[in-house]
Amino acid sequence: MSARRLVTALACTAAALFVHAAQAQTQQSAPPPNIVYILADDLGWKDVGFHGSDIKTPNIDKLAETGARLEQFYAQQMCTPTRAAFMTGRYPFRYGMQTLVIPASMNYGLPTDERLLPQALKQAGYTTALIGKWHLGHADRKFWPTQRGFDYHYGALLGEIDYYKHTVGGKTDWFKNEKVLNEKGYATTLLGDEAVRYIDRQSQQKPFFLYLAFTAPHTPFQVPQNYLDMYKSIGDANRRSYAAMVTAMDDQIGRVMAELQKRGLRDNTIVVFHSDNGGNLNPQASGETEVHGKLPADNGPYRGGKGDLYEGGTRVVSLVNWPGKIKPGVVDQMMHVVDWYPTFVKLAGGTLDKGKPLDGLDMWPTLSEGKPSPRHEVVYNIEIFRGAVREDDWKLFWRATLPSTLELYNLANDPGEKNNVAAQNPDKVDALQKRINTLGGEMQKSLLLQALFKQIMKQSVGQAPLLPNEDGFYETVD
Repeated sequence: MSARRLVTALACTAAALFVHAAQAQTQQSAPPPNIVYILADDLGWKDVGFHGSDIKTPNIDKLAETGARLEQFYAQQMCTPTRAAFMTGRYPFRYGMQTLVIPASMNYGLPTDERLLPQALKQAGYTTALIGKWHLGHADRKFWPTQRGFDYHYGALLGEIDYYKHTVGGKTDWFKNEKVLNEKGYATTLLGDEAVRYIDRQSQQKPFFLYLAFTAPHTPFQVPQNYLDMYKSIGDANRRSYAAMVTAMDDQIGRVMAELQKRGLRDNTIVVFHSDNGGNLNPQASGETEVHGKLPADNGPYRGGKGDLYEGGTRVVSLVNWPGKIKPGVVDQMMHVVDWYPTFVKLAGGTLDKGKPLDGLDMWPTLSEGKPSPRHEVVYNIEIFRGAVREDDWKLFWRATLPSTLELYNLANDPGEKNNVAAQNPDKVDALQKRINTLGGEMQKSLLLQALFKQIMKQSVGQAPLLPNEDGFYETVD
């Protein structure tokens, strides 16, 4: 090689190394993203404009249009389990939070030996805030948000609050950093107000995690008159109020997006939106027996709703949006709410080695590069009386209470779960049933069922026992 060619080759190599180093330096110096995580409460899959609803959701629709629609995104079947799964990155059956929600009369909460997402993000240098509903423990301060990694909390500890009185069972459930807050206003609007104020306080030099958990459109069906007037054409009173509540929430989401833009934060903020479970269709199953008339949610093509392990209870409306980082379109691959924990922590530059083993998977390559989802299994839930699991396109729902039932569906062919093909596929049933049994062996006892048992036993103390008499019938013996 001539001296000139050697010099040219060395120059090209040096230039390539310089470009590579510059790119690496840019990647390393890029600030971690702000995270705005928006959760709706009991929103039906179809009850947004981008799924064909007549309910007006222009701000949610814009996020969907300019971001990724997650069309196989799963939450848990009810509020508390979903919130626990998001906070821990672990399925709720692993720590006793798998059954129903935490009632106002109970004193348990999300176990304190679980390392929560805000704790991991704080360690990575984030400011953290929960604005809205918690529902992961209220009776003891050790369970409260500001004891679990949040720097700031504004909103309710329980669920199903009165939207104007901010009460549950006649007691105020509206807090600001562990102090009861007495203020007037419509809860959805107040949460939007506070989210805007919070964003306005943030610095561009320090990333933040804002968990904005609306109580809408959960019952009671309450909404300002101006929103009701938008839906005069809807005859059913429940559906009219529900639609108005969804639009009221959408307006507040629009205000949050506008504030991010105003502060110059939008381009480095990842925004996630989804519902905590499917829309509620059965007041008996979910404890909302005070609702009169038909429940108004619409879960589209999916069977069942809130409380069910069918798709309508667990496959929820969802999207993710980050300008320039996530391409607009549809991600039609399996993802579960537990996946946000490792995805966010890795984006934040944090560490995952200090908590318990996660069920969540890092979905960032799938969301940002279109790579295949690493998730091939979804565990819908594991309880002592039922369980459901999906592996690829096959889903088994096992109702273990007598008379027990086994339902097998191929979701690729039958997303509405109309055709039980268990009889035709005994090997697949056997394999998935074994998987559910294995998971059952890893299950912790339900904290709710344990609390109910203790409550029953406590109430029975002092009562005369029932013992069998000589005829075999039970009678009270003093």
